[in-house]
Amino acid sequence: MSQPAVVIPEKLFFKIGEVCELAGVQAHVLRYWESEFPMLAPQKNRAGQRVYRRRDVEMALRIKELLYEDQYTIAGAKKRLAHELRGGKIRSNNDGEPHEDSAGQDVDTPRLRAAATPHRTAEDREALKKVATELREILALLEQQNKTFASSKK
Repeated sequence: MSQPAVVIPEKLFFKIGEVCELAGVQAHVLRYWESEFPMLAPQKNRAGQRVYRRRDVEMALRIKELLYEDQYTIAGAKKRLAHELRGGKIRSNNDGEPHEDSAGQDVDTPRLRAAATPHRTAEDREALKKVATELREILALLEQQNKTFASSKK
């Protein structure tokens, strides 16, 4: 269930209602994000209304993606965004070949290659959810086995 790409209209400024509609969230959620994510800081006009620029809209969409699709916590999303904004975002060349990030680290490893895909497909997200569920089941089995082993040693 991949969400369709959001097309941001070509305009200089957006009102909060427009950003809410583009991001698919309510105004109170957007205002909460502003309080939690310093990188989402719209200006206010003379009337005191929030005025969002294109980069603010893009940031709101990225925050939504991290929180809702990639299942980050607020703290995790803050760290991820701070890392991306510092230029440490792992990316690939236009030809799809991995290359070094800004810190000079090779990103051609399976662990990092997975992180290099900021926009996961719906199938990827479902597969990750399935793996997470299976890992939780394995953990529960191991914990149960640990309890059984500990009680038999008494």
